[in-house]
Amino acid sequence: MERYGGGAISVSDYDPAWPEMFEQERARLQSVLGTPILTIEHMGSTAVPGLAAKPIIDLLVGVRQLTEVRSHCIEQLQALGYTYIPQYESWLPDELFFRKGVPGPWTHHVHVMELSNPRWEAFLSFRDYLRAHPDAASEYGDLKRSLAVAFKDDIVGYRNAKHDFVVAALRKRREDE
Repeated sequence: MERYGGGAISVSDYDPAWPEMFEQERARLQSVLGTPILTIEHMGSTAVPGLAAKPIIDLLVGVRQLTEVRSHCIEQLQALGYTYIPQYESWLPDELFFRKGVPGPWTHHVHVMELSNPRWEAFLSFRDYLRAHPDAASEYGDLKRSLAVAFKDDIVGYRNAKHDFVVAALRKRREDE
C-alpha cells in the first residue's frame, strides 16, 4: 500500500490563496522550462473555488512531445525542488509526475504530458464541471473529507474510492455539452 507522505490524509477548507500560489509556481515553471511548454493549467481540487482539498497545488504541464522534454524537464524541475517519481510511469506511461516538498507534506504536484493525452482533457473537464456545478463540488468535498477519515494514510485507497464520483461527473459533463 502506498502511504501518504505527510502522515494522515488531510482535506482542508478552500483557501483563496491557492490560485495565487498556482500563478507563482506557473511563472517559475514557465521561466525554467521555457519554449517546450505549450501551456500550464491549474487542475485538481485547489483549482475549484470553494472546494475542500488536500492543500497541494496541482499543475498540468502540456508539451508537444513528451520524449523531447523528458531529460530537460526532469533536470529543470529538480532544480526547482521537485522530485521526479518514475514509478508512476508503470501505470501512467505517457506522463511524468513530480512532487515538491518530498517526503511530505507535499506542496505541489506537476503532471507533464502531451496535450493529446486523454488524461489532459479528463483533468480539465472534471475541473470545469466542478467549477460550473457548485453543488457537485460541495458533494465532492464532503466525499473527500469522509474518505480521508476512512483511509487515514492509504492514498491509493483514497484515490480509488473517489473514482466512481469522478467517472459520474465526467459523464454528466459530456451530457451537458
